[in-house]
Amino acid sequence: MDQAETLAIVRARDPAAAFTFVVTPNAANVVRVQKGSRYDRLGNDRALLTLCDSRVLAALGRLLFGWHFPVVTGSDLTLALLSSVISPDEPVTVIGGDEKLAAQLQAKFGLTRLSLFDPPYGFYNHDDQLDEAAAFVEVHPARFIFLCCGAPQSEQLALRIQDRGRTAGIGFCVGNSLRFATGQVPRAPTLMRRAGLEWLHRLAVEPRRLWRRFVSQQLPILVLALRFRLQPSLARDHSRRDLWR
Repeated sequence: MDQAETLAIVRARDPAAAFTFVVTPNAANVVRVQKGSRYDRLGNDRALLTLCDSRVLAALGRLLFGWHFPVVTGSDLTLALLSSVISPDEPVTVIGGDEKLAAQLQAKFGLTRLSLFDPPYGFYNHDDQLDEAAAFVEVHPARFIFLCCGAPQSEQLALRIQDRGRTAGIGFCVGNSLRFATGQVPRAPTLMRRAGLEWLHRLAVEPRRLWRRFVSQQLPILVLALRFRLQPSLARDHSRRDLWR
């Protein structure tokens, strides 16, 4: 589905319904799934919506397999939610970020009931700290909850909140999208985004932080796609849902 359809589903969902979440997997997510990443796979399987965050994935699917699906990036979805769906006076809960991010969100989007919790580094490796982050969401109930802890840590937290079953709302696993929405990190020019080169812009802006990620997680998607294209028997053993969700 495209972004308009996604926003329609989000708007229509009962705010009192049990907690669920939205994931926006990119090429790195697909690579991790094929390597056996439990939380990536569970997140994709149990999410309310699994959206394609990567124009590279969409292009590979179209060119090599004839698959056609729209791209809804976490950054675009987040900005649309903040700009046209979330009203300034409704509660919003954020996991990940700092006071500077909270202040910028309040200033730019007029959020008057923002609650933000910044869990300690590596919290997802400790059950008590993972439960502490989940409890913060439960104590600060909101219709819209942004889980900005990176992947697949955000999915891991979303699954924990869902398993605890103590709150409502929709969690959005959207990485650094709030930093893009506030302007903390500049997004690529529109033409670069449409051409599927946003990854190159991000690498140029934050090379020290991202170069290892692109080498170890992004580039292997090309090998993986070609492998499945050249060996049809592999594709028959992995449904589209398994490979591309």
